[in-house]
Amino acid sequence: MRAMWKGAVSFGLVSVPVRLYSATESHDLQFRQVRASDGSRIRYRRVAEADGEEVVYRDIAKGYETDDGRMVILTDTDLASLPIRSSKEISVEKFVPADQIDPILLDRAYYLEPDSAAVKPYALLREALRDSDRVAVVTVSVRTRLTTAVLRVRGDVIVMQTMLWPDEVRAADFPVLDDVPEPKPAETAMATMLVDSMAGDFTPEEYEDDYAQAVHDLVATKLSGGESVEKPAEPDDGAEVVDLLAALQQSVERAKAAREAG
Repeated sequence: MRAMWKGAVSFGLVSVPVRLYSATESHDLQFRQVRASDGSRIRYRRVAEADGEEVVYRDIAKGYETDDGRMVILTDTDLASLPIRSSKEISVEKFVPADQIDPILLDRAYYLEPDSAAVKPYALLREALRDSDRVAVVTVSVRTRLTTAVLRVRGDVIVMQTMLWPDEVRAADFPVLDDVPEPKPAETAMATMLVDSMAGDFTPEEYEDDYAQAVHDLVATKLSGGESVEKPAEPDDGAEVVDLLAALQQSVERAKAAREAG
């Protein structure tokens, strides 16, 4: 893993230099949209809604749409005037009981690794959190924006998990639940018995993404049966290349062609 952020956890007069690592990664399958006849990639161009004309990247600006449908154009100068927080500090605001944090507020998870010279205060904070059954509510600047987060312990590592703002959680308003009749005692007892009969410990390794495996098996079968097509060469139309990966691939192909021609 590569550290994405370096800073320090501060609580009281103690400061613990740490490095931040993303604790999770997505394994979602990525399908390409292609033309069925030859597998050619489908490309999307940036066009203006007003007249359908293609817009080059340098002419694209950021716009904020108001509730009444008006569009306010924000320039780079406008954006530069906004408050930007670049602090490299994870500031502990308070320690709260773990059960006071509604899981729905939790967002992205990160591992905190201490500097070699800060292992002792790191372990001190870790054990204090573990023994007290509390989490640390912190503020931190991630990508220039201030956000709240919690520090908790997972194994021997302190995990920082960013939190959503309260107004980012939708209200659950379902009228169908307003007049639900109370379950009968016999029904409640039977449901409790069912829960007890199915009780157990959660072991993540018992579950697997069978859909992803099925897709990989299907692709392997098609490949072994010769059901694949070579990706068609993409014409160089001189348009501005915005995708870095596409630019690098195009450069490699041109260099290869130049060597073969020479």
